[in-house]
Amino acid sequence: MAAFWQGKMILVTGAGGFIGSHLVERLRAEGARVRAFVRYNSRGDSGLLRQLPANALAEIEIIGGDIRDSSAILKASEGAQIVFHLGALISIPYSYLHPREVAESNFMGTLNLLMACQQNKIERMIHTSTSEVYGTARYAPINEAHPLQGQSPYSASKIGADKLAESFHLTYDLPVVTVRPFNTFGPRQSARAVIPTIITQALAGKSIQLGNLDTTRDFTYVDDTVNGFIKAAEVAGVEGQTFNLGTGQEIRVGELARRIMQMVGNPLEVSQDATRLRPTKSEVLRLISDNSLARSMLGWSPHVTLDEGLARTIEWIRAHLDMFKVGKYEF
Repeated sequence: MAAFWQGKMILVTGAGGFIGSHLVERLRAEGARVRAFVRYNSRGDSGLLRQLPANALAEIEIIGGDIRDSSAILKASEGAQIVFHLGALISIPYSYLHPREVAESNFMGTLNLLMACQQNKIERMIHTSTSEVYGTARYAPINEAHPLQGQSPYSASKIGADKLAESFHLTYDLPVVTVRPFNTFGPRQSARAVIPTIITQALAGKSIQLGNLDTTRDFTYVDDTVNGFIKAAEVAGVEGQTFNLGTGQEIRVGELARRIMQMVGNPLEVSQDATRLRPTKSEVLRLISDNSLARSMLGWSPHVTLDEGLARTIEWIRAHLDMFKVGKYEF
C-alpha cells in the first residue's frame, strides 16, 4: 500500500531509537513526509537516525525536545496525519534506579501525546506497548487478553500508558491502535539487549556473561516489527484494538547463546553474572506470543526466521563493533 503513504505527514516519537530509526527509514522509503521527534541534547545528537543514508536523512525533519513537555509535543504534532508513538525510557534495570523518571516519561509523555493528537485531530495514533506488560506467562502462548502484571517500574509505566491510550479511545473516540512488540532485535540495537550482548562477547570477548539463562523469550526481527507498525496504520477499522507482534516461538537465553556462538564460530564459556540478574519477583520467566489477532485483523505475520535475523545482526555488529563496549554491562 505504498500509495497510502505518499505525501502523508507522519510524526514519529522516539525516532532516534532502535525500532524508531528503522520505522522512520521505512516510512521515508514509502514516500511519507516524516517528522522525527528525538530527545534534545546539547550535542544535537539525533541518535540512531545517524545510521540512515545521508540522502534519506536530508529529507527528514528532525525536532529535538522531551515528551514530558506538553507544549513541545503539541507543536510537533501540528499538521501530522498519523502519529507513531515510540518515545519511552525502555531499560528495566534503569527503571529500578530511577522509577520516577521512567514513570513520568512513559506515562505523562503518553498523556501529552494523546491530548495533542486529540487537539490536532490526527487520523490515527499508533501507540507502542511491550510484551513486558504481561509479566511471566500465566498461560502460553500469551494473547491480548492475558492479565497485565507490573513486575518492574518500567512495565508498570507501560501498563499505565496502555490504559491511557485505551481510555482516550473509549472516552473521546480517539483513533488509537496499540501494538505490543515482543523482543525485537536486529541491526542498530544496543548491548542493553540480550542478543547484541551475546554477539559482541562472542565476537570479541573471552567469555559470555549473562543474567538468567533459563528465561525464555519470543524474538522478532526488526523488519517484521516495523511491518506490524505499518499495517496497524494502514488497515481500516482496527481503532481501539491491541495487537501482539511476536513470532509465537520461544527460546531459552542459554540456548540462544549457544546458537549465536555456533554461528559466530567461537565456542566460549557461558556464565551467569549476578549483577545482571533482576530481583527475583521482578524477573519475567517466560514470554511467548499468540499473534493470531494480528494475523487475522492486520494480515501481519513474521517472515524472518530467528537464524536469518541473527545472521543479519551478526554481520551488522561485526562491521560496527567499535560502537560497543564489549563485555561491559550496559543498561
